[in-house]
Amino acid sequence: MTDPHFVPRGHWLAVASAEHVRRGREEGFMQVCHGKAAPLQRIQPGDRVVYYSPTVSFQGKDKLQAFTALGVVKPGAPYLFDMGGGFRPFRRDVEWLPAREAPIQPLLETLDFSAGIRNWGYRLRAGLVLLSERDLLCIAAAMGC
Repeated sequence: MTDPHFVPRGHWLAVASAEHVRRGREEGFMQVCHGKAAPLQRIQPGDRVVYYSPTVSFQGKDKLQAFTALGVVKPGAPYLFDMGGGFRPFRRDVEWLPAREAPIQPLLETLDFSAGIRNWGYRLRAGLVLLSERDLLCIAAAMGC
């Protein structure tokens, strides 16, 4: 019988430019999908989050294609943050772990979400996808965590 109080931890892959991820790491937060609340509400305290950055800068042509951050979501709900200029995105607080950036290319045939899938990047357009524990551990190892 399954314990009704046991909730398995989620493992998430979020997508953002490296410059946005670096700011989040410095300030201890995450944002996804241009600040929308709904995706962040799927994430729970204790869940693991890894960021993939297709580019260095937002809407840039400067390809990076690397995992850029890995952390654990802190207790608390998503909250609004006023960034000025009328932009008020939702955020969640995250404890970012020491990790180095790791290119995705060497891992593509190993990861469950991309192995054997030619157009693996299409799925990431959602901005936030559930990861298998196996994928999370593989990415964490590549990032030195």
